[in-house]
Amino acid sequence: MGAGVHPSDELLSCAKRRALRRADWLDIAARLTDAGKEVVLSTLALLEANSDLLQLEKICANANYIVEANDMSAVHLLAGRVPFVAGPHINCYNSETLSLLAELGATRWVPPVELPATTIGTLQNTRPEAMETEVFAYGYLPLSFSARCFTARADNVGKDECEQRCIRDPEGRPLFTQEHERLFTMNGIQLQSGIPCNLLYETGAMLKMGIDIVRISPQLKDTDSIVKTFHAAVDGTSISEGMLRSPACNGYWHGLPGMTFMHAHND
Repeated sequence: MGAGVHPSDELLSCAKRRALRRADWLDIAARLTDAGKEVVLSTLALLEANSDLLQLEKICANANYIVEANDMSAVHLLAGRVPFVAGPHINCYNSETLSLLAELGATRWVPPVELPATTIGTLQNTRPEAMETEVFAYGYLPLSFSARCFTARADNVGKDECEQRCIRDPEGRPLFTQEHERLFTMNGIQLQSGIPCNLLYETGAMLKMGIDIVRISPQLKDTDSIVKTFHAAVDGTSISEGMLRSPACNGYWHGLPGMTFMHAHND
């Protein structure tokens, strides 16, 4: 089982975030490839303008890198032409849908973040031949998207005049319950979990299930150490207790409310 670092999902949600141009991303992809890494280009989960569609067409037409489809328009462009990854924002909840995606050319799928381990395990037993499975294992969970911008609305400005103010909050803006418990994180047009998901303790179970890749969403700090810790857990060497003490959630994995955390043993 390998560990894959995936661009923060907020970068995949709003087309206005263009600090890096497409050429810049491709340059980074080329350097990563030269370093022996597998590169996957992800598409937007929410298309809102013709310019978004044009960018999608260019990404899907690239001849060098596999593409992760995060909505069905991307699947339509890729189907029957090249292998692709079915991203977590494709509603794949049963074996029939997974088989259909495989027929269209998917060679890897990322289960929706709310799917419990029991369901993923069932789908593992019936997944099409040569289909890989990648599980979102660390980071703020992408829960929903909206054509409205939560950050702009919170500042009482229109979305078209947002001035990319979401970038001022690199970890998003927390939302709290009346009991002062962190519930959600606003990040542009995306609503994320209030605290990061952490499936570090579940690596042993994932290995037994035949999970191929764990996905790590980059954090503002310590992403390198997080990746190394997951590699160590996959190799069976050690688990960082410090990472386990940090506020985290794993409820969805256990079929519980997503914001909860259940201790498990990595055996």
